[in-house]
Amino acid sequence: MIRVILPPHLRNLARVSGEVKVAVDGEVTQRVVLDAVEEQFPMLIGTMRDRATGRRRALVRFFACEEDLSNESPDAPLPDRVASGEEPFLVVGAMAGG
Repeated sequence: MIRVILPPHLRNLARVSGEVKVAVDGEVTQRVVLDAVEEQFPMLIGTMRDRATGRRRALVRFFACEEDLSNESPDAPLPDRVASGEEPFLVVGAMAGG
């Protein structure tokens, strides 16, 4: 099981508290994990990635094992500690403004 931590506004939308756990088959990548989250919580479709292009939304960032993976390829393997469930995959709402 992959552990995913969503920002508060997405947890509210999905009506969950705490972290979410999703099962994935094969290689664990950002795309596979986010597909699994959106499959389990269809109300989140389009909130983290653009519906048409699948690209990350501008004010959403992805982290794992204290690394910013936001600009990595969505098909790059996530760290082994995330794939094993030891560490969570974090979806973070970026701050903007001045």
